[in-house]
This record gives sequence, structure tokens and C-alpha cells, in this order.
Amino acid sequence: MGITEQHSQDPFCSAALRQTNVLWFLTTSNILLAITSTLGNTVIFAALYKESCLHPPSKILLRSLAFTDFFAGILVEPLFVASLITVEYEKFNLCYYIYRISFFTGLLLFFVSLLTLTAVSVDRLLALLLGIRYRQVVTFKRVLLVVIWFWILTIGLCLAGILKDRIVTYYSSIAVPSCLVISVCCYIKIYQRLRHQNQIRVHQEQPTGHAPLNIERYRKTVSSALWVLFSVLACYLPLCIVIALVAVKGVTLSLIVAWTFSSTLALFNSTLNPILYCWKMRDVRRAVIETIRQISCF
Repeated sequence: MGITEQHSQDPFCSAALRQTNVLWFLTTSNILLAITSTLGNTVIFAALYKESCLHPPSKILLRSLAFTDFFAGILVEPLFVASLITVEYEKFNLCYYIYRISFFTGLLLFFVSLLTLTAVSVDRLLALLLGIRYRQVVTFKRVLLVVIWFWILTIGLCLAGILKDRIVTYYSSIAVPSCLVISVCCYIKIYQRLRHQNQIRVHQEQPTGHAPLNIERYRKTVSSALWVLFSVLACYLPLCIVIALVAVKGVTLSLIVAWTFSSTLALFNSTLNPILYCWKMRDVRRAVIETIRQISCF
């Protein structure tokens, strides 16, 4: 009895949610998002395999982002749908375990995405500052090791967090602000340097060890990275706010409903990102179109 009561206190796995008549709408929406996210990121994987114009380290970072979105569609979304169905049929104990796995898996993917996007911001700054030395410093092997470290660290912390929630809370309070501060500082520095691009080009014409930079192409890569970062923050911020409100005010019916819708919005990001890649990255868009044509012919 004590275990049942403890599990039913979870803000998501609550009988109150069943009374709102939104369960089947959310279930249908998340099934569709699972399909679009999985298919969209599968196409991105195939396109990146064919695309040869992207710098290999940059391709690793993009693959890491697509990897997190793919797993959100093929793993987190089905678990979230299963937890919605268990609420509908009042299997609250089962809901507790399924949603807990879904939540921590989604949290893991969010952390990896945020760390990867931070690495992208650092990568874009180094490309501007290092010039010809960029390809010597930012190598395939180094970036691959960084991405692997991101995954190992985050998986370990989330597994520990399943046993003790405070570990994830402490990590979130440190990692998320740190990543945002680093990214903001990098993009501010990039903006300041680009404002003086004429002066930079003059210096680059001198024998300073810097190669001329294709400013227009560089601007597009920075713009693409910013769009992806903004989309992640916009989709996950409402869920973070709801979780904070639940911690402060306690569980209410309105917050339970907000929790489910904000969770769906966070998962929507995995469908949105492939669209952004195709829209903002010309090389990826071309490879995606070619991949779709080959699939259609087949």
C-alpha cells in the first residue's frame, strides 16, 4: 500500500490527468511525433553518410545531435505513449516505472544535445580565431573523443539519478547554466569579430598564419547552429518551468496538464531539428533531397 501511494504521488501518473479528456489527444500526437522523428532523423543519417562537403568534425557533432533526436523518436516517445495509456487504464504503479524511465532517458538525450550544441559554439569560434590552424587543432579524432565523453558522462549521471534524484538536480543546476554561458560567450565573441570582418580580412592577407575565411559560408553555419540551439531551448524551457512550479507549489490539476503538454513540446524538438537542418544547411538539404529521390526510385 505504501508503494502504491508513493508512486501515485508522481505528478504525471495521477488519476486527475484521466479526468481532463486530453489523454487520447496526447497519445495520438506523440505517436505521430514518434514516427516523424524516427523517419526524419533516419533520412538525416543517410544524408550525412553521403555528404562529403562538411568538415568531418562538424559532421560528428551533427550526427550526435541527430542520434539524440533519433533515440527520442524510437525510444522516449513510445515510452511516453505507454505511460499515457497506463494512466487511462489506471495502472499507476506501472505508469510510475515507465514514465520514470522515459523521463530520465529524455533527460539524458537533452543533456547530450546541450553539451553537443555547446561544442558546436566552441567549434565555430575556433574556426574564426584559428584560421589555417583550425583543421590542425580541431581534428576528427579529438571531436569524436569529446562526443564519446559526453555520452559516457551523461549516461553515468542519469543512471545514478534513477537511484537518487538529487544527483541529476545538482548536475542540472551546474551543467545547464554552464553550457548556456559558454555558448552565449562564444556567439558574442563571434559577433564582435564579424563586426570587424573587413579589418580581419586585412590581417589575414598578411603572413600571420591565418587563411582567408569564407565569411558568407561561415555566417550561415553560425546561423544554423543558433537556430538549432534556440529550438532546443524553446521546446524544453516550458517543461523546465513546469517542473520548477511543481517543486514550489506542489501538484495541481492545471500543472499536471501543463506537464503533459510541455513534455510533448519537448519531444517535438526531435521532429523539428531535421527540418531545421534541411532549411538552414544547403549541403544537408541537397543530400536529403538526393536520398529521398533514391528511396522513391527504389
